[in-house]
Amino acid sequence: MARRQFVGQVIKKSSEKTVTVLVRQKQRHPLYHKEFIRKKKYMAHDEHNAFEVGVEVVIEESRPISKRKTWVVLSKVGGGVS
Repeated sequence: MARRQFVGQVIKKSSEKTVTVLVRQKQRHPLYHKEFIRKKKYMAHDEHNAFEVGVEVVIEESRPISKRKTWVVLSKVGGGVS
């Protein structure tokens, strides 16, 4: 089974080697066909403390690293807030 991957924005540097990533997903209501945005925050492992707040990153599902951290940051997508 393939591991899930999401693109999101780093909104918080929680502690050493941990970032919080906000993932926004557009969905369409099955009956009313209105588009709406679902938002969810994920705690992700950042091994080298390389990512700052505002940067878009790709995260991937992994084995449990801690109680709430089961995602790993793979790479940077675009530029951050200037």
